[in-house]
Amino acid sequence: MNPALLLAVLVGLALLAWSADHLVLGASRVAARLGVPTLVVGVVVIGFGTSTPEMLVSGLAAGGGAADVGVGNVIGSNLANLTLVLGVAALVASIGVRSTVVRREVPLSLAASGLFALLLQNGLTRRDGVLLALAMAASLALLLRWTARDRRAADDTNLVPSVLEPAGPDPELAEEVLEMLADPDDATGSGGPAAPPQQVRLRREVWRTLGGLVGTLAGAELLVRGALGIASATGLSGGFVGVTIVAVGTSLPELLTAAQAARRGESDLVVGNLLGSNIFNALTVGALVALLAPGRPGGDALVVTGSLVMMGAGVLSMLFMWRRYRVTRVEGAVLVAAYVAVLPALNG
Repeated sequence: MNPALLLAVLVGLALLAWSADHLVLGASRVAARLGVPTLVVGVVVIGFGTSTPEMLVSGLAAGGGAADVGVGNVIGSNLANLTLVLGVAALVASIGVRSTVVRREVPLSLAASGLFALLLQNGLTRRDGVLLALAMAASLALLLRWTARDRRAADDTNLVPSVLEPAGPDPELAEEVLEMLADPDDATGSGGPAAPPQQVRLRREVWRTLGGLVGTLAGAELLVRGALGIASATGLSGGFVGVTIVAVGTSLPELLTAAQAARRGESDLVVGNLLGSNIFNALTVGALVALLAPGRPGGDALVVTGSLVMMGAGVLSMLFMWRRYRVTRVEGAVLVAAYVAVLPALNG
């Protein structure tokens, strides 16, 4: 295999991770400067921003005639989030899950994945893409409503609702976003130097956002080209490469964030990050693939087995969360082992 292909994948992943951070941070600040409500910034801007790598990678793959890579990325990312990522986080420290999350976000995440899997069986159509987009809009409305309710309940206890926690590979950037949301007119902090004029700061954040978007696009292009090259050179199916190399790569930010958050005891960040990511992946990324490349991508190993494995991972993790509102280290080991065990069945 040409080493340049592996290099393209690695550089693409690094560029995706770095650029997506700055895209989220810049877009959040621009939205706050323009007067967008904090609630909307937290749920919509940050939610879509942290799913940008998956959207661009799957969109580029589908638009380039490799819809199986795009679908594999959706299935593989959702599978990895609720097995590999959640399992690794639980191995670092057992993950507590709030009962409200188990009753609301967990079923919503499972329903989103289930809708995507169901529509995929007979081949995605553009009508399916519209349906998935409408489901995403309805999910956003629910998330906004739940978050507003949680924020009102948290006012007296200084708690931050989990759905507002931004995802990303760098927890320091995540904390910076939260600080900015708390006080959008003071990005430097109360004890720091005087901030530049509002217009200058807005212009700077616009450039940060644009730079993050361009970098994310470039990283996605490198990753897709490298992944397709590896599939061709090794004889692996595009769907399998999407489920493994591409999906694990785009899930690395969640893995790093989850492990660090678990070590700090921030269970809400771990669970909220993963469930939110799965909702956006299944509905937003799924809609994008359906609109750009309608049809039944890949064979039964991807479409049927992949869907069953993805849903099975969702049910297994949900049972662990429901059992004692906690995912233990033993259960984390089971989730990681399950991820490794099912991968061979997805090649074909």
